[in-house]
Amino acid sequence: MAKVLIVYVTTTGNTEKMAGIISESAKAAGADVTCKTVGEASVSELAGYDVVALGSPAMGAEVIEEAEMEPFFTDAAKSLSGKKVALFGSYDWGDGEWLRTWEDRCKDAGANVIATVKAHLEPDSDAEAECKEFGAKLA
Repeated sequence: MAKVLIVYVTTTGNTEKMAGIISESAKAAGADVTCKTVGEASVSELAGYDVVALGSPAMGAEVIEEAEMEPFFTDAAKSLSGKKVALFGSYDWGDGEWLRTWEDRCKDAGANVIATVKAHLEPDSDAEAECKEFGAKLA
């Protein structure tokens, strides 16, 4: 059974909704899941998990949330080498560039990015289905 840590930040609730769907799907697929906001998480926890899923909405000029997730990720990147990582989040404008950039940063840190999923604004039924598939991949 995979131990999965889901760490996310949300500004409007959309990324939080995604985290909930992903968490439930991973649990249904047999994973041992811990889901928490970035404010509740610590980088030192990452070592105790097989898979780490990180979630953030797109902000500003297509970047991850800057107040909490960016500092957390910058610190966490040092311990991602060889780790299975998955990324998710919601966006309003653009085409998801923030998620591609984040994926590249994870790969540069040596992480094995196993899945990404994005939703335009609040997850619709298609995005919810993608989140369920994403969660199953984490298990």
